[in-house]
Amino acid sequence: MAIHLTAAMRVIATGMTSVIRYVFTLTTTLIITKRAACWSLFIMALTGLSASSFAVFAADIASSHFAANSNSNSNSNSGSSDVITSDVSHIQAPTSKTIVTTIQQTWLLNLLKEALRRSDSGYQVQQMSTQMNQKRKVEEALAGTVDVFWSMTSKELEETVLPVRIPLFKGLLGNRLLIIRKADETRFAKVKTMADFRQLKAGQNRYWPDATILEANGLPVITSYQYTNLYPMLEGGRFDYLALGAQEIGEELASHPDPALKVDSHILLQYRSPAYFFVSPKRPELAAAILAGLESMVSDGSFDEMFNRELKIEQLYREAKFEQRVIIRLDTPDLSPLTPIERKELWLDLFSMQGAK
Repeated sequence: MAIHLTAAMRVIATGMTSVIRYVFTLTTTLIITKRAACWSLFIMALTGLSASSFAVFAADIASSHFAANSNSNSNSNSGSSDVITSDVSHIQAPTSKTIVTTIQQTWLLNLLKEALRRSDSGYQVQQMSTQMNQKRKVEEALAGTVDVFWSMTSKELEETVLPVRIPLFKGLLGNRLLIIRKADETRFAKVKTMADFRQLKAGQNRYWPDATILEANGLPVITSYQYTNLYPMLEGGRFDYLALGAQEIGEELASHPDPALKVDSHILLQYRSPAYFFVSPKRPELAAAILAGLESMVSDGSFDEMFNRELKIEQLYREAKFEQRVIIRLDTPDLSPLTPIERKELWLDLFSMQGAK
């Protein structure tokens, strides 16, 4: 059944709503203990589908259930109460239309709202004002207190909560520029190879997936559990650079002004590690709705339009001069095989650049 579930999730965006209704009806016929697992497989495998594949999936689920249900009916005096009758015409989908998110008033919140509007779901978004680190967000999502948040992905995160596999920054978040000490500018300008780069120490938030990626590539890393501590640690010489997404680094440095620090103009640190919306396992129908809306936006070009406008991509390319930098490429060892790398429309062209020699 898992194989058919995986194939079935490869749905075309225009048919998503009817597919979700169909699978919801089917899953309500399963025993309660297996229903959650079925939905988890359904959501985690979402990446594209033919109608015939879904028919095979539906037939497999239905035939498996009815065979099991027939056996249980023949033993109806056993006292089991864990089987739901196959007549599910009276069963309705979950009715809660309020979702709680930790996403603040940014373009990502507007993207979420537009995706939900596109999915014709009727959800109302409620922002949580409490600031949380990633560990806390995951804990709250597992508890059902938080319904959706965004984060750079990791294997552990994708196995714990539900990823909506549309890269929100089109891979830009994995293209990192460096905040360094001004006094070290000449030192960084001499870096030509990975061996040169390994002589420098990185600073990272311990909760960020980046720390694990850098460590897996043999780079020395000094961590802090508080992001704001990293700036005085850098100035004080505890490490040599702080790597941040190209789209955020200028604003981040401005919000932590320090005349001793600057953005390096020589190196681009690059690794494939997309950021997704992540959804509480208690709300699989919400993950499906978000995916349907985002796929619709990708299809008609409105996703790119919002992305380019809000992140000022043309200006960023001019100012960052990516192609003139020495590119230090890292592997992402635990990148999920379900990462949609083959869908070129979801990524910027930065990963194909040669960079300076």
